[in-house]
Amino acid sequence: MELHGKVGILTGASRGIGVHLAEALATKGVHLALAARSEAELADTVAKVQARGVRAIGVPTDVSKRGDLERLLERTAAELGPPDLLINNAGVQKVARFQEFDLDEIASIINTNVVALETLSRLVLPGMIERGSGHICNMASLSGRTAYPYNTVYASSKHAVVGFSWSLREEMRPLGIEVSVVCPAFVSGDGMFARRHPDDAVPRIAKPVTPSDVVEKTIDAIENNKAEVIVATGLGNLVDVFHALSPDFTAKVQRRTGLYRFIEEEASRGSSA
Repeated sequence: MELHGKVGILTGASRGIGVHLAEALATKGVHLALAARSEAELADTVAKVQARGVRAIGVPTDVSKRGDLERLLERTAAELGPPDLLINNAGVQKVARFQEFDLDEIASIINTNVVALETLSRLVLPGMIERGSGHICNMASLSGRTAYPYNTVYASSKHAVVGFSWSLREEMRPLGIEVSVVCPAFVSGDGMFARRHPDDAVPRIAKPVTPSDVVEKTIDAIENNKAEVIVATGLGNLVDVFHALSPDFTAKVQRRTGLYRFIEEEASRGSSA
């Protein structure tokens, strides 16, 4: 997809990777409807985007509420035009032993990470199909490609995002609609682990990538219609291949390199993002 002059919707735009993506898309000439729950932080992102010479609006949005998603699409169409691009970036996670999860927490994570993503995709698709063009990019995770104990609910939600993205891509292919999924590893400077650990404290197999790495790969996936991109270093780049060939072997490697122990320690502390 040629990005210049297009209209995009970006969720989770008030912090982390969302801010970096918003700025990069604006640099590419994309007019943006930015969505997040935090109105004050969202306003900061809008200002950064507008400073790059494109049109931008901030729409306070709780993606777990269908009415908010419908309002997001309505405002985008009314103030910027029909969306050519949707980036489903909003997400939450909690690291904990599965048996210690509150049942409402499980429902909340799945609703935010999966149901909201599919709902917003469903809302934008009729217009894209009518115009015969458009791109949906879903932000998943490397944990959606392999086993991540003590991060079970988040990992299961990201496995769902990967499966949804591939399935929707094949369904939309004859209609001219593109679908991509991006699977980053731990990200330095952003997210839960970055806030609690310096990069050198993370096991070598899970060496963090930078926000710019994630942004670069995401833009590349959109511009070149790539089905899936993994953003990782070293063996992390091949985790999907290893897991497909032998999930047990992949889990054994991750266990022996200390990755599972690292996540278990986070579960003992209690972490969420």
